[in-house]
Amino acid sequence: MPHASSAHPPFLRLATALALTTALLTGCGQSQPPAGKPPQGPLPVSVVKLEAQRLPTWIEVMAQTEGARESEVRARVGGILLKRLYQEGENVKAGQPLFQIDRAPYEIALEQAKARADQTRREASRLKGLAEAKAISQKEYDDAVSADAQAQAALKQAELNLAWTTVTAPVSGTSGRAVRSEGNLIGTGSADSLLTSVYQSNPIWVRFSLGDSDLARLPARRVTNKDVKKVELVLADGSVYEQPGKLNFLASNIDITLGTQQLRAEFANPEQRLLPGQFVRIRLVTGERDGLFLVPQGAVIQTDRGALVMTIDGEGKVAPRPVQTGEWQGKDWVILGGLKSGDQVITDNLMKLKPGMPVAAKDAAPAGQAPAATGGEAAKPGAAAADAKTGAGASQPAGDKPGAKQG
Repeated sequence: MPHASSAHPPFLRLATALALTTALLTGCGQSQPPAGKPPQGPLPVSVVKLEAQRLPTWIEVMAQTEGARESEVRARVGGILLKRLYQEGENVKAGQPLFQIDRAPYEIALEQAKARADQTRREASRLKGLAEAKAISQKEYDDAVSADAQAQAALKQAELNLAWTTVTAPVSGTSGRAVRSEGNLIGTGSADSLLTSVYQSNPIWVRFSLGDSDLARLPARRVTNKDVKKVELVLADGSVYEQPGKLNFLASNIDITLGTQQLRAEFANPEQRLLPGQFVRIRLVTGERDGLFLVPQGAVIQTDRGALVMTIDGEGKVAPRPVQTGEWQGKDWVILGGLKSGDQVITDNLMKLKPGMPVAAKDAAPAGQAPAATGGEAAKPGAAAADAKTGAGASQPAGDKPGAKQG
């Protein structure tokens, strides 16, 4: 069957070509490295290189402001409160009228006292001549003089009561909220005579206390004027108040209930930046100390056994180092012990580090100048591109690079 045999050779050639192509593709695929996680080298980390410094030492604690004078404004006479004469919260001067109590009853009482005083004075003058002429007994004249003195005293009291219907500020300062409003009946007892308060906030006082752990850092284990070189106030935003302070009260005993020493500082407050009742921090500068180090806050790890930092040893591996921390200075911890000059402290990728892990330090920066970087810090502009060139690109298989020959 010559016709049938002549039709098969083209199909055989097509099948043979497909088989060869499959074999070539299979061989090319087997020549590539198996898919999977590319090999990794030492973990790149940022470090700060430490140098010993001479730094101030201080104790910093929570504190609360209070007015140098906090005076209660109370009514001295009772009656209906007619009017408030000041704007709540504004500064007032000593003697400035703040409230007006109904004057009418006291004006009537004053007129009555004047009439009584005039009568007794005339009576005493009339009896004086009779007493000199021995026309009356001396006792009658003495009784008249005594009655006149009592009437004159009652007149002065009536004048005072009328004056007290206008309630004035006892001291200069910042006025508080009015406790009673117009139309209220004001009494003279302690419960219903309070109308408002005036706070003298220039200077302003700051009240605080030191516990055993703070006192243990002082030579005498208590605060004395010679131990404190400088008093600073730290605001809520972390900035230092521009006016220097001074201690104006140091308790001579330790509170037996709290185990603390009570103290108070004074600061000038000409612009009224500080208000009574604010929570702030007091910093007592106690001197200077050599051999201290500054480490970014994010590089210090707090554990149940204390603080530690991750350093790089001589073999380029991670070496945990326990440290003794002091106070914060800006964005840095002050390290009192556990480190030495030349140590390299790792500041990022801390969650990925394990003791003995090889790492590659990036450009080392002097202590106190490196940012307080943490593992979650956003990369700087251009950092991602640099990583792509140095890290990700270098770890790709050769067969994945552009232009690499296949199979």
